Amino acid sequence: MAIAPFKLLSLEGKTKILHMSWLAFFISFVIWFNHAPLMMLIKQDLGLSDAEVEIILILNMALTIPARVITGLVVDRFGARISYSVLLAVCSVPCFMFAAAENFADLAWSRFLLGFIGASFVVGVRIIGDWFPSSQMGFAEGIYAGWGNFGSAAAAIFLPGLALYFGEENGWRYAIALTGCMSLVFSVLYYRNVENLPPELANLKKKPVHSMAVSSINDLFLYMLSLLPLYATLSLLTWKLSALASPLLSSSWAWSIHTGIWLVFLLHARQLVSKNAVRLSQPIADIHCYRYQQVFILAVAYLITFGSKLAVLSMLPMFFFNTFSVSQNISMLDAGLLASSFVVTNIIAQPAGGWLSDKIGRKFSITLFTVGLAGGYLLMAMISENWSIGLAVLVTLICSVFMQAAEGAIFAFVPLVKQSITGEVAGIVGAYGNAGAIVFLILLTFVSTSGFFLALGACCVVLLGLIVCLEEPKNFMIQILPDGSVAKIELD
Repeated sequence: MAIAPFKLLSLEGKTKILHMSWLAFFISFVIWFNHAPLMMLIKQDLGLSDAEVEIILILNMALTIPARVITGLVVDRFGARISYSVLLAVCSVPCFMFAAAENFADLAWSRFLLGFIGASFVVGVRIIGDWFPSSQMGFAEGIYAGWGNFGSAAAAIFLPGLALYFGEENGWRYAIALTGCMSLVFSVLYYRNVENLPPELANLKKKPVHSMAVSSINDLFLYMLSLLPLYATLSLLTWKLSALASPLLSSSWAWSIHTGIWLVFLLHARQLVSKNAVRLSQPIADIHCYRYQQVFILAVAYLITFGSKLAVLSMLPMFFFNTFSVSQNISMLDAGLLASSFVVTNIIAQPAGGWLSDKIGRKFSITLFTVGLAGGYLLMAMISENWSIGLAVLVTLICSVFMQAAEGAIFAFVPLVKQSITGEVAGIVGAYGNAGAIVFLILLTFVSTSGFFLALGACCVVLLGLIVCLEEPKNFMIQILPDGSVAKIELD
């Protein structure tokens, strides 16, 4: 079957799906990071301490870890249309709660709940994977991720001015509430304008695929082991919240949460074994097999790339201010604008990374971009007050370009691991990204900024060793029909 050309300016067919999805993701990122550029105003208005600000930054990432895994399973079962629409509508509620907060506790709980909006990425990965052939998938996923991620930069650029426009006293509240209204309105638009599958696949009824299905005993154990870092990160976060000078959690609450986290892990592992017991007791045809090792390596890659991006994005304004406020006489506003250079490359770099992966291969492109990212972090570790601001921003841009390109290449790979469980795979990979953000933010509290960047560079070197074990994905998908027969659909 001939592949329809990719017309980026079209508003029909698969291109319409792409534009609706990246806009949904863009709004999600505006909401997810609407607090960051307004944090100084919020801090002054509610009298927050530096420690409380740090906790809010960490809580913003916490719920996204389980949310991405859960959303991945949901989107595989119910489809992207309803999943994205409900997610945008529901997450507008904690957004309004944050805008109405009167104290630190209100801010903390609403921010924690708002972390669920970070799961929106998983939904788009699934629907883009269903609508685009593999020869165009990298570019399409790159546009979706890159243009959507720009929502955090748009929030940094426009929300402070919007807050000032509304008035100094409650301006930040109105600005944040407006983003919640955007989410609510777009949830309706998305539901009315998007279909889960292209017409040629919409009428092909397939047999439901069981979640958490693996192809071998070894993959079953690797799957269970890969869940450990996600639950450990939640436990680490609980410890951090209970170990503060003014603990947010009492020791009894912390122990209760630790116990709950690991009981859920055991339940998750038990469910994983029970779902695969019958499947693994008999031979599995090669055409239905996939290697979970692929998922694990991509998850670690996303932990290091996206996880470090979120951590750097959170600390970069303060880093620039502390480094250049004396030597270059920059203000906090100047530092925020300089830090926005770290995400502004999203628009071009992630689509370019996906496009290159289509052209030169998924594995080679991830390797190339990881090498560049390791070098970028090494250079950022060398930034000091003696540098010119222009040179510091140039190094930041170089590091950012390789990072965004690596993310584009990773999610050009994800939908091709096993198409029928793309949502689940994307959920696990995405959850690792948020786990990385929390781990790196906690690491930052123990080391200097130069040590922090060196540690990120070292993680990239470790990742290069894992990428060697990646295998190039297949360019076809399998649909299992209700009568048990198999339809093999070429994606190229």
